Amino acid sequence: MKAMILGAGIGSRLDPLTRSLPKPLVPIVGKPVMGHLIDLLKRHGVTEIMVNVQYLGHKIQQEIGDGSRYGVPVRFSVEEELCGDAGGVKRCEAFFREGDDDTFLVIGGDDLTDTDIGRVVREHKEKGATATLAVTPVDDPSEYGIVVQDDAGFITRFQEKPKRGEAFSNLANTGIYVFHTKVFDFIPPGQFFGFGNNVFPLLQEKGEPMLAVASDAYWKDVGNLAIYRQAQRDCMDGKCYVEFPVTKIGGSPPQWMSNATGLRGINATGPVVIGDNCHIAPDASIGEYSVLGRGCVIGRGATVRNSILWNGAEVADGTYLENCVVGEGVTVQSSHGIFNGLIVEPKRPQ
Repeated sequence: MKAMILGAGIGSRLDPLTRSLPKPLVPIVGKPVMGHLIDLLKRHGVTEIMVNVQYLGHKIQQEIGDGSRYGVPVRFSVEEELCGDAGGVKRCEAFFREGDDDTFLVIGGDDLTDTDIGRVVREHKEKGATATLAVTPVDDPSEYGIVVQDDAGFITRFQEKPKRGEAFSNLANTGIYVFHTKVFDFIPPGQFFGFGNNVFPLLQEKGEPMLAVASDAYWKDVGNLAIYRQAQRDCMDGKCYVEFPVTKIGGSPPQWMSNATGLRGINATGPVVIGDNCHIAPDASIGEYSVLGRGCVIGRGATVRNSILWNGAEVADGTYLENCVVGEGVTVQSSHGIFNGLIVEPKRPQ
């Protein structure tokens, strides 16, 4: 089966973090969120992946490459202008019509999930749906697009971000879709077109069967800072199954680290994740729920607690970081305490 990861969005809710890195590449426990998605798709039998890109798309292409590091071929569709999620998929129609499989999957490039995609695909095929949506129960339906289903699981109604107390369901659309290729008949070429606003109402109007498959698996859109930070903790706490980019070395709480320099005997309190080729001074301290990406440098007497350091970040001698996110390649030069900070390059790249 083939799949498409939607990676063309700007990610404005994570600004300023996304000024230098597109949202699908923001790291979760040291691996781009898109990398976790590719792992998920591969585990559930996806054999080829298409990714649409636009904003900072060259960075996604450089990081993901041809998919060989993940063990599944990846191609890219470069959009000069945004086409909408359905419009972006329409541009790749020929890719999905290659071969004899009339089923394909679409997933958002900023989702962190361990949804059983195989189960969603099986129900889609068994019940003959044109479109199948993976949905999940939520406590506050007002934040989501909501679906109502009948006893057989078919969708009877959509409700977009209902006011509190006015929701007809608590089943939220996760943005994980399985389609029959006939869906392309309902998406016009060369237009900005969305699944939620355009395709699903049209399918409903034409009487095409749309299925909702409910699951209580982990699912988060990491598109805002609070959820992004929480997702790191959830992975380390085992609430979401992901493949860490470094080795679990045991302990309770656990630690994950690889060939970081000088780590033997460092002062680290788990759970922590320490990426490849990090340099940590012997008297530095790494506190619980900290994540250090590849090539981070922690100076003498520095302390990092509950903070996320992107690849190549450096913390100067004597600096205290707590509840911070440090952008890729950024040097924190202060020797004082920084709390609840976002430390990034100030300008968007050219």
